[in-house]
Amino acid sequence: MDKLVIGIDYGTDSCRAIVVDTTSGKEIADHTAFYPRWKKGLYCDASKNQYRQHPQDYIDSLEEVVHGVLSKLTSDEQQQIVAMGIDTTGSTPCLTDENGMPLALLPQYADDPDAMFILWKDHTSIQEANEINELSHRWQTDFTSRSGGIYSSEWFWAKALHVIRTNKDIRKDAYSVIEHCDWMPALLTGNLKPEKVKRSRCAAGHKCMWAEEWGGYPSPDFLLVLDPLLGDFARHLSKKTCTSDMSAGKLTKEWSDRLGLPQSVEISVGILDAHAGAIGAEIKPYAMVKIIGTSTCDIVVIPKEDVKDKLIPGISGQIDGSVIPGFIGFEAGQSAFGDVYAWFRDVLSWTLDLLPDNVKKDDKENVIGRILPKLTEAAEKLPVNALDLVANDWLNGRRTPYADQKLKGGITGLTLGTTPAQLYKSLVEATAFGSRAIMEHLEKEGVKITEVIGVGGISLKSPYVMQTLSDIMEIPIKVAAAQQAGAMGVAICAAVAAGIFEDIISAQNIMGKGYLSEYHPRPENREVYRKLYQRYNEFGLFLDKEI
Repeated sequence: MDKLVIGIDYGTDSCRAIVVDTTSGKEIADHTAFYPRWKKGLYCDASKNQYRQHPQDYIDSLEEVVHGVLSKLTSDEQQQIVAMGIDTTGSTPCLTDENGMPLALLPQYADDPDAMFILWKDHTSIQEANEINELSHRWQTDFTSRSGGIYSSEWFWAKALHVIRTNKDIRKDAYSVIEHCDWMPALLTGNLKPEKVKRSRCAAGHKCMWAEEWGGYPSPDFLLVLDPLLGDFARHLSKKTCTSDMSAGKLTKEWSDRLGLPQSVEISVGILDAHAGAIGAEIKPYAMVKIIGTSTCDIVVIPKEDVKDKLIPGISGQIDGSVIPGFIGFEAGQSAFGDVYAWFRDVLSWTLDLLPDNVKKDDKENVIGRILPKLTEAAEKLPVNALDLVANDWLNGRRTPYADQKLKGGITGLTLGTTPAQLYKSLVEATAFGSRAIMEHLEKEGVKITEVIGVGGISLKSPYVMQTLSDIMEIPIKVAAAQQAGAMGVAICAAVAAGIFEDIISAQNIMGKGYLSEYHPRPENREVYRKLYQRYNEFGLFLDKEI
Protein backbone atom coordinates (compact mmCIF):
# COMPACT_ATOMS: atom_id res chain seq x y z
CA MET A 1 0.00 0.00 0.00
CA ASP A 2 1.10 3.54 -0.74
CA LYS A 3 1.73 5.62 2.35
CA LEU A 4 0.17 9.07 2.54
CA VAL A 5 1.13 12.02 4.74
CA ILE A 6 -0.62 15.28 5.57
CA GLY A 7 1.15 18.65 5.52
CA ILE A 8 -0.49 21.48 7.49
CA ASP A 9 0.66 25.04 6.82
CA TYR A 10 -0.54 27.81 9.17
CA GLY A 11 -0.08 31.10 7.33
CA THR A 12 -0.87 34.67 8.33
CA ASP A 13 -4.48 34.56 7.08
CA SER A 14 -5.36 30.90 6.69
CA CYS A 15 -4.57 27.26 7.35
CA ARG A 16 -3.86 24.97 4.39
CA ALA A 17 -3.63 21.18 4.24
CA ILE A 18 -2.39 18.83 1.54
CA VAL A 19 -2.30 15.03 1.35
CA VAL A 20 0.82 13.72 -0.37
CA ASP A 21 1.69 10.30 -1.75
CA THR A 22 5.19 9.52 -0.42
CA THR A 23 6.03 7.28 -3.38
CA SER A 24 5.62 10.01 -5.98
CA GLY A 25 5.18 13.37 -4.24
CA LYS A 26 1.77 13.70 -5.90
CA GLU A 27 -0.70 15.90 -4.04
CA ILE A 28 -3.85 13.83 -3.62
CA ALA A 29 -6.05 16.46 -1.97
CA ASP A 30 -5.93 19.97 -0.54
CA HIS A 31 -8.14 22.31 1.46
CA THR A 32 -7.88 25.85 2.87
CA ALA A 33 -9.66 27.39 5.86
CA PHE A 34 -9.56 31.08 6.82
CA TYR A 35 -9.34 32.07 10.48
CA PRO A 36 -12.86 33.31 11.32
CA ARG A 37 -11.93 35.80 14.07
CA TRP A 38 -8.87 37.11 12.24
CA LYS A 39 -10.90 37.58 9.05
CA LYS A 40 -13.21 39.92 10.99
CA GLY A 41 -10.21 41.98 12.12
CA LEU A 42 -10.70 41.11 15.78
CA TYR A 43 -8.01 41.72 18.42
CA CYS A 44 -5.79 43.75 16.06
CA ASP A 45 -4.93 47.44 15.98
CA ALA A 46 -2.76 48.45 13.02
CA SER A 47 -2.18 51.93 14.50
CA LYS A 48 -0.36 50.24 17.42
CA ASN A 49 1.25 47.54 15.25
CA GLN A 50 -0.78 45.04 17.33
CA TYR A 51 -1.63 41.76 15.57
CA ARG A 52 -3.08 38.93 17.68
CA GLN A 53 -4.65 35.60 16.73
CA HIS A 54 -7.00 33.57 18.89
CA PRO A 55 -5.92 29.94 19.53
CA GLN A 56 -9.49 28.84 18.81
CA ASP A 57 -8.97 30.04 15.23
CA TYR A 58 -6.11 27.57 14.94
CA ILE A 59 -8.20 24.72 16.35
CA ASP A 60 -11.25 25.46 14.21
CA SER A 61 -9.22 25.77 11.02
CA LEU A 62 -7.28 22.57 11.76
CA GLU A 63 -10.47 20.57 12.07
CA GLU A 64 -11.88 22.17 8.93
CA VAL A 65 -8.87 21.49 6.71
CA VAL A 66 -8.35 17.91 7.89
CA HIS A 67 -12.01 17.05 7.39
CA GLY A 68 -11.84 18.91 4.09
CA VAL A 69 -9.00 16.80 2.68
CA LEU A 70 -10.38 13.57 4.10
CA SER A 71 -13.68 14.20 2.31
CA LYS A 72 -11.75 14.12 -0.99
CA LEU A 73 -10.14 10.72 -0.28
CA THR A 74 -11.53 7.24 -0.60
CA SER A 75 -11.92 5.18 2.58
CA ASP A 76 -8.88 3.12 1.55
CA GLU A 77 -6.78 6.26 1.06
CA GLN A 78 -7.83 7.56 4.47
CA GLN A 79 -6.44 4.40 6.05
CA GLN A 80 -3.12 4.93 4.26
CA ILE A 81 -2.36 8.16 6.16
CA VAL A 82 0.59 7.47 8.45
CA ALA A 83 1.92 10.87 9.50
CA MET A 84 1.21 14.59 9.70
CA GLY A 85 3.53 17.59 9.88
CA ILE A 86 2.76 21.18 10.86
CA ASP A 87 4.42 24.51 10.16
CA THR A 88 3.36 27.94 11.41
CA THR A 89 4.34 31.58 11.19
CA GLY A 90 6.92 32.75 13.67
CA SER A 91 7.83 34.07 16.00
CA THR A 92 4.19 33.71 17.09
CA PRO A 93 4.25 32.97 20.85
CA CYS A 94 1.52 32.75 23.48
CA LEU A 95 1.53 32.73 27.27
CA THR A 96 0.13 29.57 28.90
CA ASP A 97 -0.89 28.21 32.28
CA GLU A 98 0.94 25.36 34.03
CA ASN A 99 -0.95 22.79 31.92
CA GLY A 100 0.24 24.39 28.69
CA MET A 101 -3.17 25.88 27.95
CA PRO A 102 -3.02 29.21 26.06
CA LEU A 103 -4.58 31.73 28.40
CA ALA A 104 -7.09 32.86 25.78
CA LEU A 105 -8.74 29.42 26.02
CA LEU A 106 -9.59 30.14 29.66
CA PRO A 107 -13.01 31.82 30.09
CA GLN A 108 -11.68 34.89 31.90
CA TYR A 109 -9.24 35.69 29.07
CA ALA A 110 -11.30 34.67 26.03
CA ASP A 111 -11.32 38.22 24.62
CA ASP A 112 -8.01 39.53 25.95
CA PRO A 113 -5.55 40.08 23.06
CA ASP A 114 -2.61 39.69 25.45
CA ALA A 115 -3.74 36.13 26.19
CA MET A 116 -3.61 35.18 22.50
CA PHE A 117 -0.88 34.24 20.09
CA ILE A 118 1.17 37.30 19.16
CA LEU A 119 1.56 37.18 15.40
CA TRP A 120 4.99 37.42 13.81
CA LYS A 121 4.40 40.96 12.49
CA ASP A 122 3.26 42.40 15.84
CA HIS A 123 5.68 45.19 16.76
CA THR A 124 4.33 46.22 20.16
CA SER A 125 7.53 45.11 21.90
CA ILE A 126 10.12 47.40 20.30
CA GLN A 127 11.20 48.82 23.67
CA GLU A 128 11.58 45.36 25.18
CA ALA A 129 13.69 44.20 22.23
CA ASN A 130 15.96 47.20 22.71
CA GLU A 131 16.44 46.30 26.38
CA ILE A 132 17.26 42.69 25.48
CA ASN A 133 19.88 43.88 23.00
CA GLU A 134 21.46 46.38 25.38
CA LEU A 135 21.71 43.82 28.19
CA SER A 136 22.98 41.02 25.94
CA HIS A 137 25.68 43.17 24.38
CA ARG A 138 27.19 43.90 27.79
CA TRP A 139 26.62 40.40 29.25
CA GLN A 140 29.47 37.92 29.55
CA THR A 141 27.81 35.84 26.84
CA ASP A 142 26.15 37.73 24.00
CA PHE A 143 22.97 35.71 23.55
CA THR A 144 22.19 37.58 20.32
CA SER A 145 25.37 36.38 18.61
CA ARG A 146 23.57 33.58 16.72
CA SER A 147 20.66 35.88 15.87
CA GLY A 148 22.77 38.26 13.84
CA GLY A 149 23.69 40.39 16.88
CA ILE A 150 20.27 42.06 17.06
CA TYR A 151 17.20 40.66 18.80
CA SER A 152 13.96 41.64 17.08
CA SER A 153 10.66 42.89 18.48
CA GLU A 154 9.07 40.22 16.26
CA TRP A 155 10.52 37.49 18.45
CA PHE A 156 9.67 35.28 21.43
CA TRP A 157 11.25 36.84 24.55
CA ALA A 158 10.53 40.46 23.60
CA LYS A 159 6.84 39.70 23.06
CA ALA A 160 6.50 37.74 26.29
CA LEU A 161 8.25 40.50 28.22
CA HIS A 162 5.97 43.19 26.78
CA VAL A 163 2.78 41.35 27.73
CA ILE A 164 3.74 40.51 31.31
CA ARG A 165 4.82 44.11 31.85
CA THR A 166 1.68 45.71 30.50
CA ASN A 167 -1.05 43.31 31.66
CA LYS A 168 -1.16 42.62 35.40
CA ASP A 169 -3.85 39.94 35.13
CA ILE A 170 -1.95 38.00 32.50
CA ARG A 171 1.21 38.31 34.55
CA LYS A 172 -0.54 36.76 37.53
CA ASP A 173 -1.67 33.64 35.67
CA ALA A 174 1.14 33.12 33.12
CA TYR A 175 3.30 30.06 33.84
CA SER A 176 5.16 29.60 30.57
CA VAL A 177 5.30 30.67 26.93
CA ILE A 178 5.12 28.59 23.75
CA GLU A 179 5.59 29.07 20.02
CA HIS A 180 2.64 28.28 17.77
CA CYS A 181 4.72 25.68 15.88
CA ASP A 182 5.41 23.88 19.18
CA TRP A 183 1.87 24.14 20.54
CA MET A 184 0.13 22.39 17.65
CA PRO A 185 2.11 19.09 17.85
CA ALA A 186 1.93 19.23 21.66
CA LEU A 187 -1.85 19.67 21.50
CA LEU A 188 -2.34 16.76 19.10
CA THR A 189 -0.04 14.37 21.00
CA GLY A 190 -1.19 15.32 24.50
CA ASN A 191 2.25 16.57 25.60
CA LEU A 192 1.17 20.08 26.61
CA LYS A 193 2.91 20.36 29.97
CA PRO A 194 5.53 23.07 29.33
CA GLU A 195 8.35 20.90 30.69
CA LYS A 196 7.43 18.04 28.30
CA VAL A 197 6.94 19.94 25.05
CA LYS A 198 9.31 18.93 22.27
CA ARG A 199 10.55 22.35 21.19
CA SER A 200 11.48 23.01 17.58
CA ARG A 201 15.19 23.60 16.92
CA CYS A 202 14.30 26.05 14.19
CA ALA A 203 12.05 28.27 16.33
CA ALA A 204 14.20 28.01 19.44
CA GLY A 205 17.41 28.85 17.63
CA HIS A 206 16.23 31.61 15.32
CA LYS A 207 13.68 33.30 17.60
CA CYS A 208 14.40 32.32 21.22
CA MET A 209 18.21 32.75 21.53
CA TRP A 210 18.70 29.00 22.05
CA ALA A 211 22.16 27.57 21.32
CA GLU A 212 24.03 24.44 22.34
CA GLU A 213 27.18 26.42 23.08
CA TRP A 214 25.60 28.17 26.08
CA GLY A 215 23.53 25.22 27.19
CA GLY A 216 20.13 26.07 25.71
CA TYR A 217 18.12 29.24 26.27
CA PRO A 218 19.65 32.39 27.81
CA SER A 219 20.68 31.83 31.41
CA PRO A 220 18.04 32.39 34.13
CA ASP A 221 20.30 35.09 35.60
CA PHE A 222 20.16 37.01 32.33
CA LEU A 223 16.38 36.71 32.03
CA LEU A 224 15.91 37.60 35.71
CA VAL A 225 17.50 40.98 35.09
CA LEU A 226 14.90 41.67 32.42
CA ASP A 227 12.04 40.37 34.56
CA PRO A 228 11.96 37.69 37.30
CA LEU A 229 9.02 36.02 35.58
CA LEU A 230 11.07 35.40 32.42
CA GLY A 231 13.52 33.44 34.55
CA ASP A 232 10.62 31.29 35.75
CA PHE A 233 9.49 30.76 32.17
CA ALA A 234 12.97 29.57 31.18
CA ARG A 235 13.01 26.97 33.95
CA HIS A 236 9.88 25.46 32.43
CA LEU A 237 11.48 25.00 29.00
CA SER A 238 13.50 21.90 28.19
CA LYS A 239 17.09 22.73 27.27
CA LYS A 240 16.89 20.11 24.52
CA THR A 241 15.44 20.96 21.11
CA CYS A 242 14.40 18.67 18.27
CA THR A 243 14.87 18.87 14.53
CA SER A 244 11.69 18.73 12.52
CA ASP A 245 12.33 15.31 11.01
CA MET A 246 11.76 13.82 14.47
CA SER A 247 8.49 12.52 15.93
CA ALA A 248 6.61 14.55 18.54
CA GLY A 249 4.39 11.53 19.26
CA LYS A 250 1.18 9.97 18.00
CA LEU A 251 -2.36 11.34 17.95
CA THR A 252 -4.29 11.17 21.19
CA LYS A 253 -7.61 9.32 21.28
CA GLU A 254 -9.42 12.67 21.54
CA TRP A 255 -7.76 14.13 18.45
CA SER A 256 -8.03 10.87 16.55
CA ASP A 257 -11.79 11.06 17.05
CA ARG A 258 -12.03 14.80 16.32
CA LEU A 259 -10.01 14.62 13.11
CA GLY A 260 -11.13 11.22 11.90
CA LEU A 261 -7.57 9.90 11.66
CA PRO A 262 -6.06 6.69 13.09
CA GLN A 263 -4.32 7.02 16.48
CA SER A 264 -1.26 5.49 14.82
CA VAL A 265 -0.65 8.70 12.85
CA GLU A 266 2.79 10.11 13.67
CA ILE A 267 3.08 13.87 14.30
CA SER A 268 6.44 15.40 13.44
CA VAL A 269 8.08 18.14 15.50
CA GLY A 270 6.90 21.60 14.43
CA ILE A 271 8.80 24.00 12.21
CA LEU A 272 8.48 27.62 11.09
CA ASP A 273 6.77 28.15 7.75
CA ALA A 274 9.76 29.65 5.94
CA HIS A 275 12.02 26.75 6.88
CA ALA A 276 9.34 24.26 5.83
CA GLY A 277 8.91 26.17 2.56
CA ALA A 278 12.64 25.87 1.90
CA ILE A 279 12.45 22.10 2.35
CA GLY A 280 9.40 21.90 0.09
CA ALA A 281 11.22 23.96 -2.56
CA GLU A 282 14.09 21.45 -2.52
CA ILE A 283 16.68 23.75 -1.03
CA LYS A 284 20.31 22.81 -1.65
CA PRO A 285 23.62 24.23 -0.34
CA TYR A 286 24.26 27.87 -1.33
CA ALA A 287 20.84 28.29 -2.99
CA MET A 288 18.65 31.00 -1.47
CA VAL A 289 14.99 30.09 -1.13
CA LYS A 290 12.84 33.21 -1.06
CA ILE A 291 9.42 32.62 0.48
CA ILE A 292 7.55 35.55 -1.02
CA GLY A 293 4.22 36.52 0.47
CA THR A 294 3.06 39.29 2.78
CA SER A 295 6.69 39.45 3.91
CA THR A 296 9.72 37.45 2.77
CA CYS A 297 11.94 34.94 4.46
CA ASP A 298 15.23 34.07 2.81
CA ILE A 299 16.68 30.67 3.75
CA VAL A 300 20.16 29.35 2.94
CA VAL A 301 21.81 26.11 4.09
CA ILE A 302 25.56 25.50 4.16
CA PRO A 303 27.57 22.43 5.25
CA LYS A 304 28.91 22.86 8.78
CA GLU A 305 32.50 22.41 7.65
CA ASP A 306 32.16 25.41 5.31
CA VAL A 307 30.93 27.70 8.09
CA LYS A 308 33.25 26.67 10.93
CA ASP A 309 33.12 29.30 13.71
CA LYS A 310 32.12 32.29 11.60
CA LEU A 311 29.10 34.24 12.87
CA ILE A 312 27.30 36.52 10.42
CA PRO A 313 25.95 39.76 11.89
CA GLY A 314 22.69 41.42 10.94
CA ILE A 315 20.65 38.35 9.95
CA SER A 316 17.86 36.42 11.66
CA GLY A 317 20.05 33.60 12.83
CA GLN A 318 22.32 30.74 11.86
CA ILE A 319 21.45 27.49 13.58
CA ASP A 320 22.75 23.95 13.21
CA GLY A 321 19.94 21.74 11.94
CA SER A 322 17.25 24.40 11.83
CA VAL A 323 16.32 23.46 8.25
CA ILE A 324 18.13 20.21 7.42
CA PRO A 325 20.07 18.23 10.04
CA GLY A 326 23.81 18.37 9.38
CA PHE A 327 23.64 21.82 7.74
CA ILE A 328 23.75 25.32 9.19
CA GLY A 329 20.51 27.12 8.42
CA PHE A 330 20.69 30.87 7.74
CA GLU A 331 17.60 33.08 7.82
CA ALA A 332 17.05 36.64 6.63
CA GLY A 333 14.07 38.46 5.15
CA GLN A 334 11.94 41.55 4.72
CA SER A 335 9.21 42.63 7.14
CA ALA A 336 6.96 43.63 4.25
CA PHE A 337 6.81 42.54 0.62
CA GLY A 338 3.31 41.72 -0.63
CA ASP A 339 2.01 43.85 2.25
CA VAL A 340 3.60 46.86 0.52
CA TYR A 341 1.48 46.29 -2.59
CA ALA A 342 -1.61 45.58 -0.49
CA TRP A 343 -1.12 48.87 1.38
CA PHE A 344 -1.04 50.81 -1.89
CA ARG A 345 -4.12 48.97 -3.17
CA ASP A 346 -5.97 49.83 0.05
CA VAL A 347 -4.99 53.50 -0.24
CA LEU A 348 -6.33 53.63 -3.79
CA SER A 349 -9.55 51.82 -2.87
CA TRP A 350 -10.40 53.99 0.16
CA THR A 351 -12.80 56.17 -1.83
CA LEU A 352 -15.04 53.16 -2.47
CA ASP A 353 -16.26 53.61 1.09
CA LEU A 354 -17.84 56.88 -0.05
CA LEU A 355 -20.13 55.14 -2.52
CA PRO A 356 -23.85 54.94 -1.68
CA ASP A 357 -25.03 52.12 0.56
CA ASN A 358 -27.01 50.57 -2.29
CA VAL A 359 -23.79 49.67 -4.13
CA LYS A 360 -23.28 45.96 -3.63
CA LYS A 361 -20.39 44.75 -1.52
CA ASP A 362 -19.47 42.27 -4.26
CA ASP A 363 -19.15 45.12 -6.77
CA LYS A 364 -16.76 46.98 -4.46
CA GLU A 365 -14.68 43.84 -3.88
CA ASN A 366 -14.54 43.22 -7.62
CA VAL A 367 -13.08 46.69 -8.18
CA ILE A 368 -10.55 46.23 -5.37
CA GLY A 369 -9.52 42.87 -6.84
CA ARG A 370 -8.78 44.49 -10.20
CA ILE A 371 -6.51 47.26 -8.87
CA LEU A 372 -3.20 45.40 -8.65
CA PRO A 373 -3.63 43.51 -11.97
CA LYS A 374 -4.40 46.80 -13.77
CA LEU A 375 -1.46 48.55 -12.08
CA THR A 376 0.80 45.67 -13.11
CA GLU A 377 -0.41 45.90 -16.69
CA ALA A 378 0.40 49.63 -16.79
CA ALA A 379 3.71 49.36 -14.89
CA GLU A 380 5.05 46.69 -17.26
CA LYS A 381 4.81 49.19 -20.12
CA LEU A 382 6.88 51.85 -18.36
CA PRO A 383 10.54 52.29 -19.32
CA VAL A 384 13.26 52.04 -16.68
CA ASN A 385 15.54 55.05 -16.32
CA ALA A 386 17.84 56.46 -13.68
CA LEU A 387 15.53 59.41 -12.88
CA ASP A 388 12.56 57.21 -11.92
CA LEU A 389 10.89 57.44 -8.53
CA VAL A 390 12.73 55.58 -5.80
CA ALA A 391 10.82 54.04 -2.91
CA ASN A 392 11.96 52.33 0.25
CA ASP A 393 10.43 49.04 1.46
CA TRP A 394 10.58 49.64 5.25
CA LEU A 395 6.82 50.18 5.62
CA ASN A 396 6.80 47.58 8.41
CA GLY A 397 10.34 48.23 9.62
CA ARG A 398 13.46 46.37 8.51
CA ARG A 399 14.19 42.75 9.29
CA THR A 400 17.49 42.25 7.39
CA PRO A 401 20.19 43.37 7.29
CA TYR A 402 20.24 44.59 10.91
CA ALA A 403 16.69 44.45 12.23
CA ASP A 404 15.14 47.78 13.17
CA GLN A 405 11.35 47.93 13.47
CA LYS A 406 11.41 51.69 14.17
CA LEU A 407 12.36 52.47 10.57
CA LYS A 408 9.77 53.91 8.22
CA GLY A 409 9.37 53.75 4.45
CA GLY A 410 9.23 56.58 1.95
CA ILE A 411 9.07 57.59 -1.73
CA THR A 412 11.27 60.22 -3.35
CA GLY A 413 10.95 62.01 -6.68
CA LEU A 414 7.20 62.72 -6.66
CA THR A 415 5.72 65.39 -8.93
CA LEU A 416 2.20 66.49 -9.86
CA GLY A 417 2.61 64.32 -12.94
CA THR A 418 3.34 61.12 -11.03
CA THR A 419 0.87 58.37 -11.95
CA PRO A 420 -0.40 55.43 -9.85
CA ALA A 421 1.43 53.04 -12.21
CA GLN A 422 4.73 54.87 -11.58
CA LEU A 423 4.14 54.71 -7.84
CA TYR A 424 3.39 51.00 -8.02
CA LYS A 425 6.49 50.37 -10.17
CA SER A 426 8.65 52.14 -7.58
CA LEU A 427 7.17 49.98 -4.78
CA VAL A 428 7.85 46.75 -6.69
CA GLU A 429 11.42 47.89 -7.32
CA ALA A 430 11.79 48.85 -3.64
CA THR A 431 10.95 45.32 -2.51
CA ALA A 432 13.45 43.97 -5.04
CA PHE A 433 16.14 46.42 -3.85
CA GLY A 434 15.55 45.15 -0.30
CA SER A 435 16.10 41.60 -1.54
CA ARG A 436 19.33 42.62 -3.25
CA ALA A 437 20.56 44.28 -0.05
CA ILE A 438 20.11 40.99 1.83
CA MET A 439 21.95 38.95 -0.79
CA GLU A 440 24.83 41.45 -0.95
CA HIS A 441 25.11 41.41 2.84
CA LEU A 442 25.40 37.60 2.91
CA GLU A 443 27.95 37.60 0.11
CA LYS A 444 30.01 40.28 1.84
CA GLU A 445 30.16 37.93 4.84
CA GLY A 446 31.35 35.02 2.70
CA VAL A 447 28.04 33.28 1.88
CA LYS A 448 28.04 33.16 -1.92
CA ILE A 449 24.56 32.66 -3.36
CA THR A 450 24.59 30.55 -6.53
CA GLU A 451 20.87 30.65 -7.36
CA VAL A 452 17.54 31.85 -6.03
CA ILE A 453 14.40 29.70 -5.73
CA GLY A 454 11.12 31.56 -5.37
CA VAL A 455 8.10 30.11 -3.58
CA GLY A 456 4.83 31.55 -2.36
CA GLY A 457 1.86 33.25 -3.97
CA ILE A 458 3.68 36.16 -5.58
CA SER A 459 6.24 33.90 -7.27
CA LEU A 460 3.39 31.98 -8.89
CA LYS A 461 1.05 34.86 -9.71
CA SER A 462 3.19 37.84 -10.69
CA PRO A 463 5.71 37.42 -13.54
CA TYR A 464 6.21 41.20 -13.42
CA VAL A 465 7.42 41.14 -9.80
CA MET A 466 9.60 38.07 -10.40
CA GLN A 467 11.24 39.49 -13.54
CA THR A 468 11.94 42.78 -11.72
CA LEU A 469 13.41 40.79 -8.84
CA SER A 470 15.72 38.88 -11.18
CA ASP A 471 16.77 42.09 -12.99
CA ILE A 472 17.62 43.90 -9.77
CA MET A 473 19.25 40.97 -7.93
CA GLU A 474 21.17 40.14 -11.15
CA ILE A 475 20.67 36.41 -10.64
CA PRO A 476 18.47 33.70 -12.21
CA ILE A 477 15.37 32.86 -10.17
CA LYS A 478 13.60 29.50 -10.39
CA VAL A 479 9.97 29.20 -9.31
CA ALA A 480 9.26 26.06 -7.32
CA ALA A 481 6.45 23.89 -8.69
CA ALA A 482 5.19 23.10 -5.18
CA GLN A 483 2.36 25.62 -4.91
CA GLN A 484 2.07 24.88 -1.19
CA ALA A 485 5.79 24.65 -0.47
CA GLY A 486 5.36 24.97 3.30
CA ALA A 487 2.79 22.19 3.46
CA MET A 488 4.95 20.06 1.15
CA GLY A 489 7.97 20.72 3.37
CA VAL A 490 6.23 19.49 6.52
CA ALA A 491 4.82 16.54 4.60
CA ILE A 492 8.44 15.63 3.81
CA CYS A 493 9.39 16.05 7.49
CA ALA A 494 6.45 13.87 8.53
CA ALA A 495 7.49 11.15 6.07
CA VAL A 496 10.96 11.06 7.66
CA ALA A 497 9.52 11.12 11.21
CA ALA A 498 7.36 8.12 10.28
CA GLY A 499 10.41 6.20 9.09
CA ILE A 500 9.44 6.15 5.40
CA PHE A 501 12.71 7.86 4.44
CA GLU A 502 16.08 7.90 6.14
CA ASP A 503 16.52 11.68 5.98
CA ILE A 504 15.09 14.87 4.49
CA ILE A 505 17.34 14.88 1.43
CA SER A 506 16.23 11.33 0.52
CA ALA A 507 12.61 12.37 0.93
CA GLN A 508 13.11 15.49 -1.21
CA ASN A 509 14.57 13.37 -4.02
CA ILE A 510 11.37 11.31 -4.23
CA MET A 511 8.69 13.78 -3.15
CA GLY A 512 10.10 16.97 -4.70
CA LYS A 513 8.12 18.54 -7.55
CA GLY A 514 10.84 20.45 -9.43
CA TYR A 515 10.37 23.91 -10.96
CA LEU A 516 7.72 25.63 -13.04
CA SER A 517 9.69 28.42 -14.66
CA GLU A 518 12.90 30.43 -14.50
CA TYR A 519 13.58 34.16 -14.80
CA HIS A 520 16.87 35.58 -16.07
CA PRO A 521 18.22 39.13 -15.61
CA ARG A 522 17.73 41.32 -18.67
CA PRO A 523 21.13 42.82 -19.59
CA GLU A 524 19.57 46.03 -20.92
CA ASN A 525 18.30 46.95 -17.44
CA ARG A 526 21.47 46.17 -15.49
CA GLU A 527 23.20 49.55 -15.46
CA VAL A 528 20.11 51.66 -14.83
CA TYR A 529 19.02 49.41 -11.96
CA ARG A 530 22.48 49.69 -10.44
CA LYS A 531 22.06 53.47 -10.44
CA LEU A 532 18.57 53.22 -8.95
CA TYR A 533 19.85 50.79 -6.32
CA GLN A 534 22.53 53.31 -5.35
CA ARG A 535 19.78 55.93 -4.92
CA TYR A 536 17.77 53.41 -2.87
CA ASN A 537 20.71 52.98 -0.48
CA GLU A 538 21.27 56.74 -0.21
CA PHE A 539 17.56 57.27 0.47
CA GLY A 540 17.70 54.57 3.15
CA LEU A 541 20.54 56.39 4.92
CA PHE A 542 18.45 59.55 4.91
CA LEU A 543 15.38 57.79 6.32
CA ASP A 544 17.50 56.08 8.98
CA LYS A 545 18.74 59.48 10.22
CA GLU A 546 15.18 60.80 10.45
CA ILE A 547 14.18 58.28 13.15
